[in-house]
Amino acid sequence: MSEQQIVITAQSTADVVQAVSRAEQEGKGITVVSGGHGLWSHQPDEGVRLELTGLAEVSVGERLPDGTTRVSIGGGATWGGVARALADHGLAISSGDTSSVGVGGLTLGGGVGWMVRAWGLAADQLIGAQVVTASGEVVETSADRHPDLFWGLRGGGGNFGVVTRFDFSAHPLPRIGYAEYVVDGDAAAALRAAREAMAVAPREVTATYMDVPPMDPSAPAGARLSAVWAGDDVDALRSALAAVEAQEGVSAEFSVPAYREILLEMPAPEGEGPVPGFIGGNGLFAELDDALIERLVAFRASYPASVLFLRSLGGAFGEVAQEDTAFPARHATWFVMAGGFDIPGLLDDETRTAIAADWKAIEEQRIAEYGNFTSTESPESVPGMFTAEAYARLRDLKRTWDPAGLFRRNHTIV
Repeated sequence: MSEQQIVITAQSTADVVQAVSRAEQEGKGITVVSGGHGLWSHQPDEGVRLELTGLAEVSVGERLPDGTTRVSIGGGATWGGVARALADHGLAISSGDTSSVGVGGLTLGGGVGWMVRAWGLAADQLIGAQVVTASGEVVETSADRHPDLFWGLRGGGGNFGVVTRFDFSAHPLPRIGYAEYVVDGDAAAALRAAREAMAVAPREVTATYMDVPPMDPSAPAGARLSAVWAGDDVDALRSALAAVEAQEGVSAEFSVPAYREILLEMPAPEGEGPVPGFIGGNGLFAELDDALIERLVAFRASYPASVLFLRSLGGAFGEVAQEDTAFPARHATWFVMAGGFDIPGLLDDETRTAIAADWKAIEEQRIAEYGNFTSTESPESVPGMFTAEAYARLRDLKRTWDPAGLFRRNHTIV
């Protein structure tokens, strides 16, 4: 850490106001950290690093007319803590897959989670927020109060202020149906079966495919498709994905856990060395067609240190009008990530070039990039994370709420 970097740990909204005011007075950019989960995230060597870990309270409020429950969550909470707190009330919010993911970063970037087809994005469940703006003002925002700012928070990233409190509508969910299909056979056939099943599956089903090498700490090595049902009807889940289970070389296990039990625990990195690089990317895709499946399977087979991650979309995610939030590609049916770990001594320059070229060919088919899975600051890529109309509107919001660009240590809206 450079001597130029100032680290502030906030315990209250007043602390955040002071930190923002200090950064504004000294002309320093702010990095806002909620969970601090991202192993690949860029760590700035200057400016103000504002840690929100002291703002992690979870408060369950009143029942709402639609049968959900208002829940208020501090901007420094992590989804593991939220899931544990809400489990005692039989409630859940669609969140990140990993316990250490911060509520703030995930929600502001959209938030594609386990219940994305049942309830939409994390941002779709947001009904209000408290924000400390670049001027140091504390603003309450919702669909009825500063609706322009509220729109920008739902997928526009951390560009408009520090969110010290998120208000969500949480859903009744005592337990879930959960399935794991281990794929030891033809991966392309399994993905085709998953695609066809998810095209007609009830919205209660969300499926995730992963194929990772042994050195990836995020999941067991190998290929598997995991699926959840937003409720405890495991028989309905099994029926919806019967075509996947029927594939040769696929074995299946079913259970009815609590939602909090399926969130992964990311182990701490070993040693003091630098985090390996990552060559590849992600995208929101209109269709998971046969050509894309073949490219993805070939990519994984070609590079031992590569990873594939896919998640089904549609359902509630696709029923939100494109203009209602800043998040792009509401007509996408799958999210896809592919890339290789750039571990010193494992890849040479020729292989790095080949991985980048193969990803480039896959990327050409995507509608938009998902900022929450983009590992580094890349200003030239930011317009590709939104529709043209949303990006223009976000630029207007930036001029209104942060004209000096105080919040620029993220996927910055210029």
